[in-house]
Amino acid sequence: MSEFGEEENDGPAPSLAQIKHIILILSGKGGVGKSSVTTQTALSLCEMGYKVGVLDIDLTGPSLPRMFGLEDKSIYQDSNGWKPVDVKTNGKGSLSVISIGFLLGDRGNSVVWRGPKKTAMIKQFVKDVAWGELDYLLIDTPPGTSDEHISIAEQLRFSGPDGAIVVTTPQGVATADVKKELNFCKKIDLKILGIVENMSGFICPHCAECTNIFSSGGGKSLADEFSVPYLGNIPIDPQFVDMIENQKRSKKTLSESYSESSIHPIFHGIIQKVLDQKHPARF
Repeated sequence: MSEFGEEENDGPAPSLAQIKHIILILSGKGGVGKSSVTTQTALSLCEMGYKVGVLDIDLTGPSLPRMFGLEDKSIYQDSNGWKPVDVKTNGKGSLSVISIGFLLGDRGNSVVWRGPKKTAMIKQFVKDVAWGELDYLLIDTPPGTSDEHISIAEQLRFSGPDGAIVVTTPQGVATADVKKELNFCKKIDLKILGIVENMSGFICPHCAECTNIFSSGGGKSLADEFSVPYLGNIPIDPQFVDMIENQKRSKKTLSESYSESSIHPIFHGIIQKVLDQKHPARF
């Protein structure tokens, strides 16, 4: 048994054997835009030409099918495991998604499960998805430090993830909760790849001026306090929201629209800071 009271794994999951890098996306509290950061991370890596997979284990609020315009899709299982849903790209890379949201049927349905069932689902999604060969697997986790975090830590114990990107917003209440997340990562020996300050300013859709409506600098101060990398700040961009909500009516793929957006170069720089850390591939 581990220090968390969970059963030890026998070793790394075979389904992850052909994945070069594993990155978790964490947040100390809900409502900080963790899923939008996951989406932008995936799109940015894909636009750079990488093969990317996204695993959504936020069981109580699986929003990634909506973020990627895949709400009408289903997942299937064969002898090799669950088949991720492919996202249309601009041809530079590839992108696929797995989420419990594909099993719910309607975005209004809720998951009312006790801990053991959640743990079993996380274990199944980690071990039984036929990802094939990927450059990056991004794992979108629930907010906070819940049972799901302990479960994913146990499942990845032998799989050697690169580490975690931690998302916060500028307000003190958000950064206070992130401190708990950072301490949790330290306790389970999960490397922090960096902190992202989301909702750091608002880009006016008319004049493109950025206004700090929620203040700024909380993420940078937190990174300095814990001696972890600060990756950068992301403003609220109405264009990104519109792109997500109206992608079904767009003639362009989501990756094409994103590559033309004003927020793309900002996030490209953030991801480049992660890549510049040059974490070794898992195989």
